[in-house]
Amino acid sequence: MPPFTATLGGATVMVRVTPRAGRTHLAGVAGGQLLVRLAAAPVDDAANEALVELLARVLDIPKRSIEIAAGRHSRTKRVAIAGVPAGDLDQRLAAALK
Repeated sequence: MPPFTATLGGATVMVRVTPRAGRTHLAGVAGGQLLVRLAAAPVDDAANEALVELLARVLDIPKRSIEIAAGRHSRTKRVAIAGVPAGDLDQRLAAALK
């Protein structure tokens, strides 16, 4: 099941974050959620910033287009991405996970 859901003007994705991992990387997709491992600790918003930077790099979009819409203090987050259709993001994610 593709993790991105189309919205007006972009897409959303549910993300399950594991902070304090050995390295920052995409770990896959499970249960309709994008699994992300972050080396950053969940202190002073460092893990959220690392998540935005990783998604921007992997999906080839500007950081300003990414917003954590829900779950800033939780491991499960809803991330909104503006300006890119969900289908395009699914293709970019599939390429990044290969």
